[in-house]
Amino acid sequence: MIYSILIGALAGWLAGRIMGAADRGLLRDIIVGVVGSAIGSFIFRRIGFYSTGILADLIVGVVGACLFIWLIDKLSR
Repeated sequence: MIYSILIGALAGWLAGRIMGAADRGLLRDIIVGVVGSAIGSFIFRRIGFYSTGILADLIVGVVGACLFIWLIDKLSR
């Protein structure tokens, strides 16, 4: 559980920097990162990629969080 929160926070923070959605706050970064990690894991498993290890989990989380931020931005317009 703590591992997921830490990876989620880092993934959310990195995705916020990549997508230009910085300075949203730590709690929001954690939420975006955890939800994004779930989205990324789902998508990558569908195409046959299973993440093993911290770096792979972080990459999957960042990709998923970027997709989640993009989706939020599109739905909020």
